Amino acid sequence: MKSFALLLLAAVVSLSAMTGLAFAAEEGAAPSGDSGSLKILGAGLAFGLAAFGAGIGLGYVGSAGLAVISENPALQSKVFIFVGMVESIAIYGIVMMFIILGQ
Repeated sequence: MKSFALLLLAAVVSLSAMTGLAFAAEEGAAPSGDSGSLKILGAGLAFGLAAFGAGIGLGYVGSAGLAVISENPALQSKVFIFVGMVESIAIYGIVMMFIILGQ
């Protein structure tokens, strides 16, 4: 499981880098040392890593939440609150992406 997570992290980081370089090449900018390509790279990393972390956290919280709901169904609303808190991390990543791209 950990090797799969590390492989997925490497894929997200490399895809973010390739996407940033592809957008920079389309704009006619040099891939290295240009602030525009670094913005795109940073935005991709911000969103990709936030979504990756939220996905891992949601797996842990979701499995524990299902165990809690199976034992005591009255706690279902509290489990949904915790799941929403974990999902908000990905939303923060999207917000940071737009802030980085807007500067």
